[in-house]
Amino acid sequence: MSEHIVPPKVYIGIFLSLMVLTAVTVAAAFVSLGPFNVVIALAIATLKATLVVLYFMHARYSPKRTQLVIISAVFWLAIMLALTMSDYASRHPEVSLTPPAVHVVSA
Repeated sequence: MSEHIVPPKVYIGIFLSLMVLTAVTVAAAFVSLGPFNVVIALAIATLKATLVVLYFMHARYSPKRTQLVIISAVFWLAIMLALTMSDYASRHPEVSLTPPAVHVVSA
């Protein structure tokens, strides 16, 4: 089985991309985007994870069966997240997990 040899320039480029995306993540943390802060942070994290899996774990140059396993795992993760979010969204907003506040009356 022959292995694909990746030139060092590719690794340096990916490393620099990861550093830039880390800086973007930190910068995005200081910007108030309301509910989109989480969306932006997750999008950047997904992009960084994709770069790591594709290049540092050599998934880009792996056989098609390995790529199918990776895609299946991501698809399964998406199913589980969708089920979790649908369960969370279906809960009643008036139900709280925190105990009610206790009022102390002094005599």
